[in-house]
Amino acid sequence: MSADELLPDPLPADPLPMFATWFSDARARNVQPNPDAMVLATVGDDGAPSARVVLCKRLVADQGFIVFFTNYDSRKGRDLTARPRAAVVFHWDTLHRQVRLEGPVVRSPAPESDQYFASRAFESRVGAWASVQSEPLPSRAALVDQVRAVRERLGLLQATDGQVPRPPHWGGIRLWIDSIELWSEGAGRIHDRARWQRKLTKKDEFTFSGGPWTGTRLNP
Repeated sequence: MSADELLPDPLPADPLPMFATWFSDARARNVQPNPDAMVLATVGDDGAPSARVVLCKRLVADQGFIVFFTNYDSRKGRDLTARPRAAVVFHWDTLHRQVRLEGPVVRSPAPESDQYFASRAFESRVGAWASVQSEPLPSRAALVDQVRAVRERLGLLQATDGQVPRPPHWGGIRLWIDSIELWSEGAGRIHDRARWQRKLTKKDEFTFSGGPWTGTRLNP
């Protein structure tokens, strides 16, 4: 492990600038197929964990949250509505780095969801209306029929970049970070690892304020 790959000693008081640098670096180097990919873990009604890969579409390091988008009626959406807390993991194996985040979640403000939805590819916007995410589907043909029905209902018979409104059941989720772990791979499995935690206080429907971080170096 080279000196520039080690976590600073002493640890920084605020870990989010380092996370932002790692995130930006992973995207800029373009050595992984999708550096925005992260594993999202939620908890269901039965107390069992569930994990899936989603895309981090925004990091607001100065405030301390990330944003991903989903169907609010999907399994993960229902989990997060009932138990509004989640954990995510970024694993940039080609960069020998990993980041774990935990914290409470809230839905994004409507303008934030509208803006991102409008930036999506035309077919992706149609698909957000057509897919009843996480629900049983009798066949692939049935899904194709659902897409066709949506296009007809919205008057989008041609594959154009026409106006497709955002579905009310689809939008952003903000995960506000109250725990973060940074991990850097080391030779002989002597990795460099540290965790920071802080207390969050809810300010309004979309926003938390964060207290000071407490950082601790961990055994790998």
